[in-house]
Amino acid sequence: MEKIVLAYSGGLDTSIIIPWLKENYGYEVIAMAADLGQGEELDPLNEKAIKSGASKIYIEDLKEAFVTEFIYPTLKAGAVYEGKYLLGTSFARPLIARKLVEIAEKEGAVAVAHGATGKGNDQVRFELAVKALNPDLKIIAPWRLWDIKSREDAIDYAQERGIPVPVSKDRPYSMDRNLWHLSHEGADLEDPWNEPKKDLYLLGVSPEDAPDQAEYVEINFDKGIPVAVNGEAYGPVQLLETLNALGGKHGVGIVDMVENRLVGMKSRGVYETPGGTILFTAHQALEHLTLDRLTLHYKEQIALKYAEMVYDGVWYSPLREALDAFVNVTQQNVTGTVQLKLYKGNCMLAGSKSPYSLYNEEFATFGRDGVYNQKDAEGFINLFGLPLKVRALMERKSGLR
Repeated sequence: MEKIVLAYSGGLDTSIIIPWLKENYGYEVIAMAADLGQGEELDPLNEKAIKSGASKIYIEDLKEAFVTEFIYPTLKAGAVYEGKYLLGTSFARPLIARKLVEIAEKEGAVAVAHGATGKGNDQVRFELAVKALNPDLKIIAPWRLWDIKSREDAIDYAQERGIPVPVSKDRPYSMDRNLWHLSHEGADLEDPWNEPKKDLYLLGVSPEDAPDQAEYVEINFDKGIPVAVNGEAYGPVQLLETLNALGGKHGVGIVDMVENRLVGMKSRGVYETPGGTILFTAHQALEHLTLDRLTLHYKEQIALKYAEMVYDGVWYSPLREALDAFVNVTQQNVTGTVQLKLYKGNCMLAGSKSPYSLYNEEFATFGRDGVYNQKDAEGFINLFGLPLKVRALMERKSGLR
């Protein structure tokens, strides 16, 4: 019997894929669950996967690799998709796919499978990663093949086979959770006019339910990498968990957006990214203090491309590696401390300092200084504005104005 390795979350889609693969292909199904910080969601997976028909299950602890190899490079790049989305699902997929390929090779499997729908971005992210890492593996995407057309159909399919699923027809949200974020899609959220219900949030509270007292937090960075919170050093996973709890307490990091999917349609998602929002805000503030104007402005262009590539699933590409090389050079002096004020969903800069700060109060002051000759500005303006002046003279001479 040939083997197939399934990227397994224990959710609705992957739970019914196990019997479907056995019924339609006759494969021995091996489940692989990636521990990216889902917490208690992973507890029942061993028993659940076997009861659903898998011959075995791997539960792989990938939390530290997730933070250091995927979150930190994206954070340093400043990559945000369409100005809002911090890419929590996007950069989890290439890591899951990498482990999927490793286990398929270890088990001698001929194929891998995933539960991404034919309408979404994840199918692209999973499959591009597999193609880049092992082009010989066959890829099966049941949502593009079976007769199930909706989440309600999938729930019925599961119930007919006695497979418990963590959703109901009363709360049929599609959710993806990891250390970085929690995403919500589907059901009443499919209408962009519908405000998210207050009980939707699981990583924190809605801003109006946050404490009435603001709280300050200090983040220390070393070459663009966060290393301490409020003066206490943490490892990568613990640091993010600490900031998630703090940000969630104050309703920080809730994003409601309609985004442009790679496959051509728009979709509405609600994201909770409390710790990630704190880190992005702090990192950006430190860059503004330590990067020169030319580098900062060019890096902003790089960030747009980086975000697009991560969103589109081309993580394993020469261009992404080349952009990382550029970004890492820019981060050499991004070291220092940022203080943020958290209040009712807001994450506001409250101070920044760095031994490599390019801010010089002697030059910037509105008071008396002895280092800047304001008369020099006249010559600069004359030269900088010369093309505009020449064009205006031409237009006047030629009768265009």
